Amino acid sequence: MAQNWDVICVGAALVDVPLKPVDKSIFDHESYPLDNIAMTIGGDAINEATILSRLGAKVALNALVGNDPAGWYIRSFCEKNGVDTKGLTVDEAVNTSINIGLVAADGERTFVTNRNGSLWKMELQHVNMELIAQARVLSLASFFNNPRLDGKALVEVFRRAKDAGLIICADMIFPRLGETLEDVREALSYVDYFFANRDEAALLAQKESLQEIADVFLVAGVRNIIIKVGKDGCYIQNAEQAYSIPAFKGAKMADTIGAGDNFAAGFIRAILDGRSVKECGEYANAVASLSVEGVGATSGVRSREQVKERYEAYRMQGGDR
Repeated sequence: MAQNWDVICVGAALVDVPLKPVDKSIFDHESYPLDNIAMTIGGDAINEATILSRLGAKVALNALVGNDPAGWYIRSFCEKNGVDTKGLTVDEAVNTSINIGLVAADGERTFVTNRNGSLWKMELQHVNMELIAQARVLSLASFFNNPRLDGKALVEVFRRAKDAGLIICADMIFPRLGETLEDVREALSYVDYFFANRDEAALLAQKESLQEIADVFLVAGVRNIIIKVGKDGCYIQNAEQAYSIPAFKGAKMADTIGAGDNFAAGFIRAILDGRSVKECGEYANAVASLSVEGVGATSGVRSREQVKERYEAYRMQGGDR
């Protein structure tokens, strides 16, 4: 079958409303004025798809939305940002998920979410297997983010993707329903590149050190484990080698929303370009450093040329050591 897309991003597409800056005193006030309140795009899959499109990849989004104002906003956003929506299911009976992001002055955040929104309703029937077979890379934007896409469903998706010859990438969030490593072990065995931040990975692996955490995922069958460690960059390990890759120094922190999704998008772009796994980590760090300089998940990274400039600056700092 013809490869019509570089990447199919499977997962959440929703609307974020970031409120910044707020702190715990917000509940002590009858009114809490902010300089700006506006909708931004959100959800792991659409964040990745948007950044990949801006980095020159041909990308399709496979997600679930409702036929409502938030869903219309998502579809319009995709059109404006070059993201194909052939894999987007619009369900009249579903409300598109909206997240309220409470962002502290230091960029850390908490989300208030709708447990009955589209994110919680997406399941195996909404995954477009025909489109997946027409891509080079399948990116599951996050294990556990769509609870109905459980380990059993993901094994079906991944098996069919592998039969079609795709590279499989996946990120994760903290388990929403108390899932454990055993619940997703078989699904993980299909994953070529697995992204997780340190706390998420430690919880699932039940280990503390980066090497011990990585070893658990490699034993589960993951080919490359990439652990995001925030201001310290990332740690990458596979059967042959391990790298600690420092972050870009000097990023002007505004907001960490979507930084992990931007990192994953950068890493996947580098895979498409044929870079080594170490170079993929460096490029992903450069993309993530731009992400945190913008408010919302998709405002920081604007173009491939912008990332090229940051990547060159990053390497001048010694990011390639």
